Amino acid sequence: MTRTQELVEIGRGLVVTVLQGYLAEMPTLTYKIADSSAEHEAIHRLNHRTFVDEIPQHRPAPDGLLVDRFHAENTYAICLDGDEVIGMVAGRSTRPFSLDSKVRELDRHLPRDRTPVEIRLLAVDPRHRSSAILGRLLMMIATHFADQGCDLAVISGTTRALEMYRRMGFVPFGPLTGEPGAHYQPMYLTIEDARRTSWSGVGGTGGPPQNFLPGPVAVAPEVTAAFSRPPDYHRSPQYLDLVRDLHKRLAGFVGAEHAQLLLGSGTLANDAIAAQLKLLGRPGVVLTGGEFGERLADHAARMGLDHTVLATAWGAPTPWLELSQALAKLPPGGWLWAVHCETSTGRLTDLPRLAAVCAAAGVKLCVDAISSMGTLPVDLSSAYLASGASGKALGAYPGLSIVFSQEVPRSAPGRIPRYLDLGTYAEADGIAFTQSSNLVRALDTALGRPDWPDRYSRLARAARWLHARLDRMGLPAMTPIDEAAPGICTMALPPTLDAAVIGARMEAAGYLLAYQSGYLRDRNWLQISLMGAWTWPGLRGLVTTLTESTAPRDDARRVGAPQDHRNS
Repeated sequence: MTRTQELVEIGRGLVVTVLQGYLAEMPTLTYKIADSSAEHEAIHRLNHRTFVDEIPQHRPAPDGLLVDRFHAENTYAICLDGDEVIGMVAGRSTRPFSLDSKVRELDRHLPRDRTPVEIRLLAVDPRHRSSAILGRLLMMIATHFADQGCDLAVISGTTRALEMYRRMGFVPFGPLTGEPGAHYQPMYLTIEDARRTSWSGVGGTGGPPQNFLPGPVAVAPEVTAAFSRPPDYHRSPQYLDLVRDLHKRLAGFVGAEHAQLLLGSGTLANDAIAAQLKLLGRPGVVLTGGEFGERLADHAARMGLDHTVLATAWGAPTPWLELSQALAKLPPGGWLWAVHCETSTGRLTDLPRLAAVCAAAGVKLCVDAISSMGTLPVDLSSAYLASGASGKALGAYPGLSIVFSQEVPRSAPGRIPRYLDLGTYAEADGIAFTQSSNLVRALDTALGRPDWPDRYSRLARAARWLHARLDRMGLPAMTPIDEAAPGICTMALPPTLDAAVIGARMEAAGYLLAYQSGYLRDRNWLQISLMGAWTWPGLRGLVTTLTESTAPRDDARRVGAPQDHRNS
């Protein structure tokens, strides 16, 4: 053994010794099914502290004990710190459930041909609250009842923790129950979703990676449930009503007059917009400042549009004076095509100012709003045409695109390709060709799922927090926070860091970041997206892991050294 190998072995021994000493001092937590009278009394005390003192659901009892009305039929999974019960959850498979008295025709809301268990009384002492304890308790009670043949769990989850339950895979259904100050959301979880979901922690714990990609994004369980329904016949009256209603809701969501769904990605929507501009027979301007602005210019060129390109350096602010001068050269009825959120750089164009400049010049405004819809309020009432997509911040699956318009489009046989002709869709009530009802229902569910003003506020706070943390790390976002889109954060890494290597390390640690697109690889850029479903613990864990992944390493593991496998 060489001297270097001896030092390595000594170092490993010291680490093991330190860890053993540290673990010996940590409190020992035990998980079990409650089976003693002492444990049951402790359960009643924790029940009282949680559902009387903390959540005002029951009246106080003089002895500090709250005995559940189904106690005799309950099975309790508990967490013990020494002899103290610090966490519990109860399960019961005997009908009627407590939810049967709160939700009319409960079984109508649940998947068919299932054997359900009702899970209740999830409580952890405030001094010990962590996702690990919650996850272990739920896993233990679920495993116990799965062994008895149950394959569906139903719960009433406190509205204070809906994000946590969604993260676990629970699907909300029906109206809220409870009283003001103690509202609950009925939810269910299938055994298949439970097996696919890691409940034990955040990132790097062996569960599925957390998705911080700009697309496809992480979707909510209820969106998955809607997508998984049997497909509808796309000519049926029920499906036609669904599409008509979704068109109206999508248009209202952004203040547009009309909306049409197309079966394809956002690229298809922009091709359809280019086809409509061809019908105008007027010249226009394409504003570019990143990958997706340049793609608009490519759409215009491929469609043979008469246009000029006003290009800025990637990430640079909008050249407002030059833009006004370029638009002034257009004849009446000309057009401007621009990206609202330039996904490549994270820059957000001032849409109201863009609309004002177009109005002053008498030209039509066309907007790529694919990456901005769902991250902040978007007003497309001044846009002649605009594009959107299902698989980004709207929180559904990729595969549907949307074209918004001020006017009802008319078909143009022989002038533009059939599949790009918006008039063909409009004249067929939006269903000109075969559609995927699975994608449509998923988008319909996603659009109605969140409290959008609350989501916008939450995204804005998270974006400011993330920008500040990245600044402290010495990895500032390309776009200053006051000019940045809240849904995407792009970092131009220094030459000493390889974005592909850092991205691979983050993925190995349980976090999916964008770095593999050609334009990102060419520039050594790394992206964090908040467009999909995410949690604050997950975001904090991401930043902590990113700090570790970008910290200086010794020569043997330095980024770019032979030991690094860039294509791993």
